[in-house]
Amino acid sequence: MEQALFWERALFWCFGGLSIVSAAGVVLNVRSTVNSALSLVVCMLSLAVLFIMLHAEFVGVLQVMIYAGAIVVLFLFVIMLLNLQGGAMGAESQPWLKIVGAGLVIGATVQLTALLPGPPRPWPEIPDGFGQVRFIGMSLFTDYVLAFELAGVLLLAGIVAAVVLAKKSLD
Repeated sequence: MEQALFWERALFWCFGGLSIVSAAGVVLNVRSTVNSALSLVVCMLSLAVLFIMLHAEFVGVLQVMIYAGAIVVLFLFVIMLLNLQGGAMGAESQPWLKIVGAGLVIGATVQLTALLPGPPRPWPEIPDGFGQVRFIGMSLFTDYVLAFELAGVLLLAGIVAAVVLAKKSLD
């Protein structure tokens, strides 16, 4: 039991650290937007592993399929279509931007590590069904039904707007 707890904590710290480092790579990598988007993929994949460690397999799979798959690929397509080059706001013209970003990351890390407890404690209990489809569906359609419906209306409005903008001429 002690060995399993050790490996679980080791995996948590490994993937938690990887998610923090890759999130910092998203923010601090101002020269290459493609590398920043790839750092976002690594961050999303490490978060999916953390969800799976919480026995929220459904949320972990959704994290990979929706965020790491679809949304980041969409970001990459937009970046490649726009062919973004360094401009007036690039890292070359403002070298202090990286220093400020690194200072913010270091300051946030120091503040967050001050919150960590000293000796290891057992993991808190999670409710039965946490992260499963039934549990998510019940909370989505009872507690968050208004937000769910509003998100659907906003997505529909976005689809209609994209079709109208993409159409060459209105008939």
